[in-house]
Amino acid sequence: LIGGVVLHQGKIAEIRTGEGKTLVATLPTYLNALSGKGVHVVTVNDYLAKRDAVWMGQIYDFLGLTVGIIQNQRVSFVYDASFLGTKIEDSDIDKERDAKGSFKVEDEFLRPASRQETYRCDITYGTNNEFGFDYLRDNMVQELGEMVMRPGEEMTYAIVDEVDSILIDEARTPLIISAPAEKAADQYYQFAKLVRNLRENEDYNVDEKMRAATLTEEGIAKFEKWLNIENIYAEGGMSTIHHIEQALKAEVLFKRDKEYVVDGNEIIIIDEFTGRKMPGRRYSEGLHQAIEAKEGVQIQRESQTLATITFQNLFRMYGKLAGMTGTAVTEAEEFGSIYNLEVVVIPTNRPDKRIDRSDRIYLNERGKYKAIVERVKEC
Repeated sequence: LIGGVVLHQGKIAEIRTGEGKTLVATLPTYLNALSGKGVHVVTVNDYLAKRDAVWMGQIYDFLGLTVGIIQNQRVSFVYDASFLGTKIEDSDIDKERDAKGSFKVEDEFLRPASRQETYRCDITYGTNNEFGFDYLRDNMVQELGEMVMRPGEEMTYAIVDEVDSILIDEARTPLIISAPAEKAADQYYQFAKLVRNLRENEDYNVDEKMRAATLTEEGIAKFEKWLNIENIYAEGGMSTIHHIEQALKAEVLFKRDKEYVVDGNEIIIIDEFTGRKMPGRRYSEGLHQAIEAKEGVQIQRESQTLATITFQNLFRMYGKLAGMTGTAVTEAEEFGSIYNLEVVVIPTNRPDKRIDRSDRIYLNERGKYKAIVERVKEC
């Protein structure tokens, strides 16, 4: 109840893992959905959006509210218990649902629906990515009737699960809708081969934290020699430098089977937060083409940005915003200054026996693994 009150007030509730965040969210979700303006419950992946909606849909359905779920690839569902052919209170059926629901997402409780119908529901579950892309697409439509979100209405209330992951870690991640540009450059293959001959700390420097790789003067001199031009900035122009930098980035910062996988003749991005494949998504500004050249697959046409927004700007548009996570106090300052959100620690149901020690930071990966091995030996 304390957690529910805090979320209703538009604050962040730090609720310890296992204390029932999913269930707590039903309290403010139901209350705010009574306004009829729609509540968005934001999860970190499609599976959780579906699972939470099916679990909690029983409550909303019983209380007379409709629930929609938006998924990747523009798939949408509406929670619908009518297939049971009996009232939800039938205790045997309800028991069976609860038993199954604890380990399995029951698709039979879901009816495929249009995106528009899903957003017209009192409550809509989905991921931050899907809400963001739907918002961008709605801003590109020719007529109001084509909008999937509620036209002319502001986004009133959102509850963000794992709020530190979405509003802090991913805050600056841009969502981009693009269209093919005129031509694909054959320079990509050439530069992909050339950057392999560069040496780290001599020809280029890597900043792991900022995810950046920059050429040194020696590196630039090598490229001028290889391309047989005197001044790469004057003769090659900014596009040449840009292509070289993207080729370097693709070579040293983007690792196969970590940031992306090669599937057939395609480069498919791996979501760094969930580890899932994201077919159809592409890196922008020629980076995807640079990776295609590096892996020797067919280069797709370059694209130009039509619409873009960051998660930070997207979620600041909601009239009221709330969030929940197991770890928020450490980022309380950022939540306050960026989103004007206060963090409230919810006490545990019983006294907590677990000891949470502070993070240990190592100079490099080797040191970290060495320490882990030592600790394992000790235990």
